[in-house]
Amino acid sequence: MFKHLHYTEVPAEVVEVEGADKVTVRWVISEADGAPNFAMRIFEFEAVGHSPYHAHDWEHEIFILEGDGYLTIEGEKHPFKPGDVVFIPGGTNHNFTAGEKGLRMMCLVPVGCR
Repeated sequence: MFKHLHYTEVPAEVVEVEGADKVTVRWVISEADGAPNFAMRIFEFEAVGHSPYHAHDWEHEIFILEGDGYLTIEGEKHPFKPGDVVFIPGGTNHNFTAGEKGLRMMCLVPVGCR
């Protein structure tokens, strides 16, 4: 099935996972679209918003679209900026924290991961 739209046409859902604050996600490509392997998500963080510090079995591929902040990975902070890419292997503790300007990033995960 073919899909073409602007990402803002997909509703932003508040991330309600414990430890997340001021974060929304748009599932722009998912299993529901017939994608058999990967899901594409756009996360938007308000200023100083953050994801929970967590780990899971699957990998993440991240592209920083706008804003800045830092990634905490296995207890170490790493700043990022627009255009940066991040690979997080499965089983790795991590979280993202937006800077004062907020953050927009694209995240790819295997289909079926939440």
